[in-house]
Amino acid sequence: MNEVIKTLLNHRSVRSYSDKAIKKEDIDLIIKAAQQAPSSIDGQQVTIISVEDKEKKYKLSKLVGDQKYIDEAPIFLVFCADFYRAKIAGEITGEKIIITDSQEANLVGAVDVGLAMGNAIAAAESLGLNIVPIGGIRKEPEEVIELLGLPEYVFPMVGLVLGYGEGPSMVKPRFKPEVIFHKERYNKDLLQGIKDYDKVIEDFMTKATGGRDTKSWSEMMSGTYKTIYYPKVKDALEKQGFKGIK
Repeated sequence: MNEVIKTLLNHRSVRSYSDKAIKKEDIDLIIKAAQQAPSSIDGQQVTIISVEDKEKKYKLSKLVGDQKYIDEAPIFLVFCADFYRAKIAGEITGEKIIITDSQEANLVGAVDVGLAMGNAIAAAESLGLNIVPIGGIRKEPEEVIELLGLPEYVFPMVGLVLGYGEGPSMVKPRFKPEVIFHKERYNKDLLQGIKDYDKVIEDFMTKATGGRDTKSWSEMMSGTYKTIYYPKVKDALEKQGFKGIK
């Protein structure tokens, strides 16, 4: 097993951080790694905004749902889907860019951001840093957009806490490969695999939290997805120019 695979398989999210500074050269490498991720039609539809200002990090920690590790860690990265540069390209060539009127723009932006963040996470962890992604960046999107000065056709998709973790952290078990890796066609016979995983996660959560949380995967998923937990996303996307009408 090579070192890249070892880094990927050792991934864990860390939710307690020291304020130890990160070397500039390490940040530069992480951003370069993120940039090298594949992107749709080489559009590079991603912008990464680093937030190190203490007051701004604190505000963001509140906006995303009181997640204190944003405030604790030395740097917070916000990954944005970005078609602003494409609009400028259209101005240069005299073409009207209409991709942001379609759902395809939402999907392209999300995929490009996910690929870039995956590279950033792998790079950071290979350098001995710890991370935790923050989907809550979409909880109050209009306030985040204003705070970060995002222009039209740019939307904050996900955040990434970056720093040196404090305290123990465990690698969370995943589904058995046969639950998520299907050959030739989708295998809908998943009930037993999910039930087996529920037991694994119950045991993991009990151990990881000292018995404070014993929920299964099914309980966590159904408890979350029974609501639209970030209801302000649609209106905020439309205000940023992502119409999604086609």
